[in-house]
Order: sequence, then structure tokens, then C-alpha cells
Amino acid sequence: MEIIKNDHQGQELWRYPVEKIIKESESEIQFEAFFNRDDYDAGYVLYKRNDRFVETFYKDRWYNVFAIYDRDTEQLKGWYCNITRPATWDEHALQSDDIALDVWVFADGSREPLVLDKEEFVELGLKPEERTLALKAVDEILELAKKTALPK
Repeated sequence: MEIIKNDHQGQELWRYPVEKIIKESESEIQFEAFFNRDDYDAGYVLYKRNDRFVETFYKDRWYNVFAIYDRDTEQLKGWYCNITRPATWDEHALQSDDIALDVWVFADGSREPLVLDKEEFVELGLKPEERTLALKAVDEILELAKKTALPK
């Protein structure tokens, strides 16, 4: 199976393979993948090539959640949550349309979660109902973070 990340217009941005499916239900799928880009310091976390990602996608939610584990220490770094249209998948591929907003949640709870890419989100020109659903998804993620209920 491959993951296909699309932009808000459904145009492919990035494709990568699933290493293994961890669990799957009618509305949710979780799998393991590994970061396949060069090391990247985002300012709030250092992403390293081969960091382990446990990625959870939903058919009925406007976000996905990536629990990110350090390649060297295997410690949970935090959660990267993409605001997206609900995912679609079959046995060959999963597709997800990214709509710019993201939330980073620190694993140790030492800092408040970060809502990222707000300016980019505003510039997308989404329909009002999609904007509302996206902003509601941010609130849902922040509530899950507060309850320490994000998927691992």
C-alpha cells in the first residue's frame, strides 16, 4: 500500500510506502512508515531520516495524526497532526487532501501545542463549510492533546 498526500485541489504532492498496517477498521487505519527525507530541523522538532511514524488516518474526521518516534532513541518526539479532508483508501493506496493547517503536540507536554501554517490556510480560498470543518478539527486535536488521548 502507498500513501498519497495531495494538496487542497487533489494534486499529488508526495507518495511513500506503508511498511506495515497496524490496525484497520471501517473508518480508521493505522500503519507504520519511516521518514524518507533528509534530516530537517523544523524549529520545534528535528525530523530525522528513518524516524518511525505511526500514522492514523480516518474516513470520518478532518485530520490525521502521526506519532513520531526518534530513529536513534525510539522515544516519542510528539504528534504531527495534519488538517485534511477525510481520507479514502483501498488495498493499493490511501489518499489524503491536505488543507494546510497543522498542529504539533509535544510528547512531554512541556509546551503548549503549536498551530502551524495559519497564513497558508487563509490563502487557500476554501469554501466556508470546509473552513469551518478544518477549524473544528484543530479544536478536536487540541482537546485530544489536553486529555493525552492522541493515538500512539
